[in-house]
Amino acid sequence: MIPVEIAGVSIGAGPLVLIAGPCVIESDAHAVDTALALREITRRAGVPFIFKASFDKANRTSARSYRGPGLRDGLRALARVRAVAEVPILTDIHEPDQAAPAAEVVDVLQIPAFLSRQTDLLVAAARTGRAVNIKKGQFLAPLDMRHAIDKVTAEGNRRVIVTERGFSFGYNNLVVDMRAFPLLRSLGYPVVYDVTHSLQLPGGGDGVTAGEAQFIEPLACAGVGAGVDGVFMEVHENPPQAKSDAQNALKLDRLPALLDTLVRIHDVRLKPDTTGVRR
Repeated sequence: MIPVEIAGVSIGAGPLVLIAGPCVIESDAHAVDTALALREITRRAGVPFIFKASFDKANRTSARSYRGPGLRDGLRALARVRAVAEVPILTDIHEPDQAAPAAEVVDVLQIPAFLSRQTDLLVAAARTGRAVNIKKGQFLAPLDMRHAIDKVTAEGNRRVIVTERGFSFGYNNLVVDMRAFPLLRSLGYPVVYDVTHSLQLPGGGDGVTAGEAQFIEPLACAGVGAGVDGVFMEVHENPPQAKSDAQNALKLDRLPALLDTLVRIHDVRLKPDTTGVRR
């Protein structure tokens, strides 16, 4: 596997990487404050960090739900985060013509899971030269992601990350198969586990996506134990007041203890076995 270098952060090079932030940009100040808080937490934990927030949530359950500030104002907010917090930035795009302007501001372009087969979107992201994080569709088997990867690498861009975020399982439910992580890693690119989105109950609320945030810690530990290169989480200082994904975001003050646990699991998994017992 060739690690992906992103503004001083290397995914797939050994250390566990955290991609985190609010689901959607709620305001310039909120994005900056959250990024600064996350930067401090991750520095104390010794975890490389990439800030994530969306300028538009184009697939909200209800048309009445808050979508975000939009492309222009959202990119302005992300540029301010980058200038103030001095951290790499990830955001998702939904249309091919968003790729170039977003790439002028952010370090990683993310392809949403529902759009992971959209050729024009993948090609547009690839052609910017930015790292491309492809979320595995909830309808795809792990090894099916080789086709999405090929669409990016065919444009000469091998800076690809693949993110698992659960598979549709019955009505309003997702399941994460831990076998997916080694299967995805066998494709040759770094693998990230999107813990919080995998705990969504899509459409399970009254016009909103419900979630099961109480399972964030155990599933994050399981994913790191299964061998991921990074963990993706949506965090908020007050999840019930979050404007998107309120029911499956991690409360900010719970992150330090969880990160410490995840780092220990990751280090044990990577530690050479001197006992003669196969792990």
